[in-house]
Parts: sequence; C-alpha cells; structure tokens
Amino acid sequence: MKIKVLPIALTAVISAVVLFGGWFVYRHVAVQSPIEKMVTQYDGVNDVQLTINRNDVQLKLDLQPDVDLGRLVQYIHKEGQTLIGTRSLKLDVVDHSNEALESWWGSAMFTVAQAMENKQYTEITPTLSKLATNGIKVNTAMDDNNVYVSLRDGDASKFIILPRVPGQIGVWPNA
Repeated sequence: MKIKVLPIALTAVISAVVLFGGWFVYRHVAVQSPIEKMVTQYDGVNDVQLTINRNDVQLKLDLQPDVDLGRLVQYIHKEGQTLIGTRSLKLDVVDHSNEALESWWGSAMFTVAQAMENKQYTEITPTLSKLATNGIKVNTAMDDNNVYVSLRDGDASKFIILPRVPGQIGVWPNA
C-alpha cells in the first residue's frame, strides 16, 4: 500500500486552520466583543483596547476626566463576571495629565504612600481633599484589590490605581 503525502498534508493543514480559526472566532465573538461593548457603553469611556490571555484580561482605557474609576471597575466586575470568569482584571488608563496635576500628585503621593503602607485607607480621602487646591478635584474609591484615585484639573485628568498589597508589586507602576 502506497501512502499519498499530498492528501495527508492537505488534510492536516485544513484541520489545523478549522480548529485554530474556530477558536479565534469564538474568542472574538463570544468573549472579546461583548466585553468591549459592555465597557464602551459605560458613560465616560472614550475607547477601550482589550487583550485576553489565559490568566488575565487587560483593558487599556481612554476615559473622560469626570469618570468615577472605582464605579467603572465595579461595573466591569459585576456585568462582566460571566465573560471574565476566573481571569484577573488588569487596567491601564491613558494619561491625559498636565503639569499642574503631575506636580500636585508628586507632592501628595508621599502622604498617600504612608497611608497605604500603614493600611490607614480612611486617611487617604480627607488628606487628598484637604490638599486639593487651584481647581484640582479629587475622587477616591477602594475595593478589595486596589485604591483608585482620580484627579481632575479642567480638561486634564490623571487616574491612579494603587494596589492594596504593596509587597506583591513593590512599586506603583502607574503613579
């Protein structure tokens, strides 16, 4: 019996294309598109870029200055639970900051770092509100994993996500 190589190779290639193509189509149609649609429907979200991996869902968000980041994260967890599943959610917010916000955050960051290190989270909101001057508006929120600080100065905004477990991260990569 003579084995024909061409039909076997074509069958293997077509099978691989159907299997992997089906997986990518499923992931896009059943997971990625619904998450993108859910997030972009939230008031104040300009754009979202989504990357789904085996263990995490990464969202790069472009937000309007008046968005409450803590409520947005809570909304994503609640509405996207069936889509995200057991994957961890990682957020990266596009920075629309200005020199005044950067300077203000640079001086306020040490007070926040001390409160975070001592796990005195209730000190963060009144301290930042007391330090807010020259039209800078501060909004803070917290969940089980992070503290969210939203700064606004007119059309400029800065969103900071501070992990509540500093020993695992070591440094605030987005501050």
